[in-house]
Amino acid sequence: MTDLGIVLDLSGSPSGPTIAEIARATERAGLDVIVVPTPAEDGLDGWTVATWVAAATARIAVGLSRTRPVMPQPTGAAIPIPAVAEKARESLDLLVGPRLLEKGWTEAPADAGPDQVRALAKDGHTVVVPVTSVADVERVAGLLPDRPRSTRGAAARARRRPGIDYDNVPASLADTAVEPGDPRYRSVRSTYMRGGSPGLVLRPRTADQVADALAFAREHRDLPLGIRSAGHGLSGRSTNDGGLIIDVGGIDSVEVLDVERRLVRAGPGATWKQVATAIAPHGWAISSGDHGGVGVGGLATAGGIGLLGRAHGLTIDHVRAVEMVLADGTQVRASAEENSDLFWAVRGAGANFGIATAFELEVDEVAEVGWAQLTFVSEDVEASLLAYARAQTQSPRDTTVFLVTGSPQRGQSVIQLYGMVESADPDTIIERLNAFVPVGQLAQQQVVLTTYASVMSTAADVGPDGHHGAGEPVGRSGFLPELTPEFARDAAAALRGGRLRWFQLRAMGGAIADVAPQETAFSHRDPDFQVTGLGAFHAEMDEVWQPLEAHMEGLYLSFDTAPGPGRVERAFPPPVLDRLRDLKSRYDADGLFRDNFPLAPGARA
Repeated sequence: MTDLGIVLDLSGSPSGPTIAEIARATERAGLDVIVVPTPAEDGLDGWTVATWVAAATARIAVGLSRTRPVMPQPTGAAIPIPAVAEKARESLDLLVGPRLLEKGWTEAPADAGPDQVRALAKDGHTVVVPVTSVADVERVAGLLPDRPRSTRGAAARARRRPGIDYDNVPASLADTAVEPGDPRYRSVRSTYMRGGSPGLVLRPRTADQVADALAFAREHRDLPLGIRSAGHGLSGRSTNDGGLIIDVGGIDSVEVLDVERRLVRAGPGATWKQVATAIAPHGWAISSGDHGGVGVGGLATAGGIGLLGRAHGLTIDHVRAVEMVLADGTQVRASAEENSDLFWAVRGAGANFGIATAFELEVDEVAEVGWAQLTFVSEDVEASLLAYARAQTQSPRDTTVFLVTGSPQRGQSVIQLYGMVESADPDTIIERLNAFVPVGQLAQQQVVLTTYASVMSTAADVGPDGHHGAGEPVGRSGFLPELTPEFARDAAAALRGGRLRWFQLRAMGGAIADVAPQETAFSHRDPDFQVTGLGAFHAEMDEVWQPLEAHMEGLYLSFDTAPGPGRVERAFPPPVLDRLRDLKSRYDADGLFRDNFPLAPGARA
């Protein structure tokens, strides 16, 4: 593939063709690049010319020849201040998008012939030729009339990351694949919680295409591999820097399979908002976390500690079958009757064994619910935590309420409670919620009788622009058997210290504990609460979390971002981890699925 273009002459006379005329002629001639050279001190400003060229064209790449300023204190008027130059580059990048090209071309003499240009174009190099007129443009276009062309221009190809065989993306995925130089890249690079810069995003729409994507991933084992459904996960592991992403967000259908059995089929890319909306006309619901924007795939393979959890159990407790593609591309179905060992593993550790392409879920009959959002102010967060725990653990299983708070401000903590009472009776709802009044001084409340689907629908649709998370979340998690005065003391101290920025307690118990621990890979069935904390830095969070973790057992990997194998060993009890590693040896012995959390195949806990 060879790109051919021109270098503008910025010293043209007023009577000659305008820059815009030459630019439009270049695009009409089918050339690929217009390079704006570094002007002389009294010449035109390169940033302005590049912007003007971009505005006058629609397809062609705009090459900006420049030298990055390195002087911290420029002394000459012609030397750009580095910060100003970088801001100009960012602004031009936003205006021009993937058409901006800053390197990667070879300049031929103005009078170069076909043989000389062909020699310079060896190995696919972009060749540009200086021009001063529209006639020059036409001459350049005739130098290599039969040159092989790429579906992506020079600017897009210049942004490719090393180690990825872009030109051999499977044919079934080529039309929807997104590279760093593509216009759609900004919409797929990041997730809800994390900024990313993946080298390639593959977007399969069928199980066969997932198998093709995994074949490509097997050929690039040295690169990070992220699997994404809706990209909402707190752990943020469904994006990376320079690696591959297999995004199954397009596999998002939801259909009712059997009304009598309340059996529903959902694709991994569907959100729980979509599922709730689809099944609501039947009077059904399924406990699915606390946010409608979360994807089915991530939650239904990890656990799913949700707003109906105490009444109806975890999300994974409703999975009746999973269709998935294994690391070697094999398509399998796992259920209690088929591949039962894999079915056990998928419900709690699914990210290590394959990519789910469909779930069969048995949902619940759920009429109207009481949905509560309560805000308290407290000068004693320790006492507030104990009051919340007492109210929640003594509540009937129809009541599931979560707590969120952060660092106190001026000696006062803002404590938010939100949750559900599965009842259509207003008196019952108020009775249940009154138990939480001792948490603090009630500052704001909203309690409504509504449907589960209505609560899930409050999540905003992501839309075509995608997520725009930034930075890297730093989270820690654990399971709390009971909230003791000692834990409340240590949690209050951590919050007052200011480094624990966000703190959540999710209520468990009830129907969650009805399932035997050995039934699924998620085996933490008995704790009263699941705990999550967010901070700014890993080392800082490790120090803050250590006193709290002494009160806990295990952890919930979906909410934990700590690096290192120790987190996996804490997440699963030794017998469970041994069994998972044995299964890993059977289904993914080479460790293709390793970037969510690593299960070393065959290693004994």
